[in-house]
Amino acid sequence: MLNDLHNLPDDTTELKGLVGSLANEVKSQALMIEKLKHQLAGARQQRFGASSEALDQLQLKLEEEEVAQAAELSPTEDTEPATLSEAKDKPKRKPLPDNLPRLDHLLSVGDECSDCGGKLKTVGENVTEELEYVPGRFVVNRFIRPRMACSCCEAFTQAELPSRLCAAVQN
Repeated sequence: MLNDLHNLPDDTTELKGLVGSLANEVKSQALMIEKLKHQLAGARQQRFGASSEALDQLQLKLEEEEVAQAAELSPTEDTEPATLSEAKDKPKRKPLPDNLPRLDHLLSVGDECSDCGGKLKTVGENVTEELEYVPGRFVVNRFIRPRMACSCCEAFTQAELPSRLCAAVQN
C-alpha cells in the first residue's frame, strides 16, 4: 500500500477506506510488537531471573540425593562412616615438609583462671604451623596453644594467636 502513494484515489470514500485499512494494519503491528516484547521479557526472565537459579539449585540437590542413595545402596564392609571429629581434624592443605626446621612457640594463658582464680589443667592443644622466609632459607613457626580448663568453674581458656599480615592463613 505504501508503494502506491503517488497513485492515491481522488474519491473521498476510497480515501477513507484506505485510511481505515492503514489504521487497522498499524493496530495489528502494534499488537504484534507488544506480544513480542512480552515473549522477550519472559525469555529473559527464564534465562537470567531468580527462577532459573532455583532450577539449577534444584537440579544440583537432586543429583546430590541420587549420589546419597547410590552410596546407601552399595556400602562397603571395610569402610566405616567418618565421624564429625575426623572430618574436622582433617587438614585442608598439604602439610609442610618435615625437612624444614621448626621453631616452637608456646602460647599459654597462665596457671590460674581469670574468672575465679582456680587452677587450670590442660585439656588439649592446637598447633598452628606458619611458613616464614628468612633470607636464604625457610623456617616453620609452630604456635602451640594449650586448651586449659578451670577445675573450679569449668571455664575453658586458650591463648590467642599472634597478629598476622593476612588473616586468611589462621586456622
